[in-house]
Amino acid sequence: MFVSYAREDADWARALAHRLGRRGLQVIFDEWDVLPGDVTVHHTEAAIDSAACALVLISPASRTSPWAREEYAALLTAGTRRSLRLIPVLIGDAPLPPLAASRVWRDFRHMDGSGYEEKVDELVAAIRGETVRGGSDGSAAPGHEENIAAAQPLPPRPLTPPDQPAVVLCYAAADAAYGQALADQLRRAGLPVWSVADLRPGDSHVWSAQQQLDFAAAVIVLMSPSSQESEDVTRMILEAMHHRRPFFPVLIEGQRNYLLAHTWYVDARDGRLLNEDEVGLLKDLDAASRNGASPDGTPTVIPAPPSQPAVETVRVPASVSLGRLDSYLAERNFAYADLQTTAIVLEAADRLDEGWLSTRHVRRVPAEVLARVDGVWADHTHGRQGWRAQAALAVVRSNRHLDFLALSVACGWRSSKSALVPRSYQELTKMAGPGPRNAYYPTLRNPQNEPFSHWYDEWVSTVLAVHLHMGNGGR
Repeated sequence: MFVSYAREDADWARALAHRLGRRGLQVIFDEWDVLPGDVTVHHTEAAIDSAACALVLISPASRTSPWAREEYAALLTAGTRRSLRLIPVLIGDAPLPPLAASRVWRDFRHMDGSGYEEKVDELVAAIRGETVRGGSDGSAAPGHEENIAAAQPLPPRPLTPPDQPAVVLCYAAADAAYGQALADQLRRAGLPVWSVADLRPGDSHVWSAQQQLDFAAAVIVLMSPSSQESEDVTRMILEAMHHRRPFFPVLIEGQRNYLLAHTWYVDARDGRLLNEDEVGLLKDLDAASRNGASPDGTPTVIPAPPSQPAVETVRVPASVSLGRLDSYLAERNFAYADLQTTAIVLEAADRLDEGWLSTRHVRRVPAEVLARVDGVWADHTHGRQGWRAQAALAVVRSNRHLDFLALSVACGWRSSKSALVPRSYQELTKMAGPGPRNAYYPTLRNPQNEPFSHWYDEWVSTVLAVHLHMGNGGR
């Protein structure tokens, strides 16, 4: 393994390298390996190419050291090119660089000496691939916002199916105890389970989570006030929604998540785990995944039974929703922004539970909300995206299907008026990118409706209602 550090941190790095070596690791440390006459740059390049793992010491000195910054860039490139495990190690009080924050780190800051050796043991176990479910510092523990929320970059390499599709468990840090108990129950039942607790130091949380979510047999979301406020949980829901993964929400406290309002759920507010029938449903979803069910062939929701308990849905302040929309568009994550836009409109019309709206329902939506949403889209796309940009290509004058046909062709949602639209939301987002040739987003298409036969009519109704409302100035 390769150790990268700033010269000001040499004493600290040397002590760590000695301890790693004494624990049986083969350590590449420049003070030990560079011989007189060696060209330092060539030696470093060869060392990085030969390393299976790299520790990058993040400190105040490393942020200003030209050599440390060069090594950091080279290691990031190697991590992308050949999946080099890159483990940031925090010392001092320097904040994590954004790309380092996209990986699970180890925190050695503010050590009093008593826990240092235990932390080194945890680090060695992680390097060797032994299971470490979070460290004593919690730096790799599930749902920790300081470790995961900063991870904005898209996956650096193509997503490939995991060795085995799993039931993915999403929860906030405050709900970790219930999450771990539920994971243990499902594993005892023979189900493969994955959560951020399974991330190892050096793993990219963004890439690992997307890989698991995109091919998940089912996605369990623990609904609580903490998960509702969690940016990580929100992003995981949107990712799974984009890829039509079947949701299995479990309400453990408070109200239902606004993004999953139109979804069947388990009411576990009394603290119970899943019963036999509920575990059986997850086993059925897992069996379907093992039998080769594609994302498009698996429903994103489980229809609610007649006895579904009446629990209200969280009301999200408009400022929070618009802030998230602005953030997704700033990242150029148009699919997330599109799904967030649909949620904003439905929430403003008090139609989250139903998942669609008509011209009668849209009158409840304040004109200011639609205008602000449209403005955010326009600001981030130089006026190429948004409802007004779409209306410039095809004006909706009535709630007739002919008007929707014209609009859907103009927006690239179908190739011609006689062509069918894609059957799944994921296929729709692949048809045309957010480029200058059309006003593709927002689509207002709700993937949670797609398992039901009337999804197309509800989508048409929602789009026409919003366009007519915008054209009438919100009246």
